[in-house]
Amino acid sequence: MQEQIEQHLSAAFPEAKIRVEGAGGKYLLTLIDASFEGKNAVKRQQSVYAGLGDLISSGAVHAVTIVARTPAEAEAQNGLSNG
Repeated sequence: MQEQIEQHLSAAFPEAKIRVEGAGGKYLLTLIDASFEGKNAVKRQQSVYAGLGDLISSGAVHAVTIVARTPAEAEAQNGLSNG
């Protein structure tokens, strides 16, 4: 399932650095992408949920924690970096 999630998110965020952790329908998703620049946390999460599409609506993924940062934010947090 992690691979399917990564495929969905890679299609929605082709330039993003993506990490998926978890199992059993519960996942931690970390995305680093410049497209999050200027978006608040709610807008960022909405765009990630949209990228998951049918995985959410089918119930295959039912609980996610989303960490969505810009490359600059990620660098400041010593998280994933884009590049």
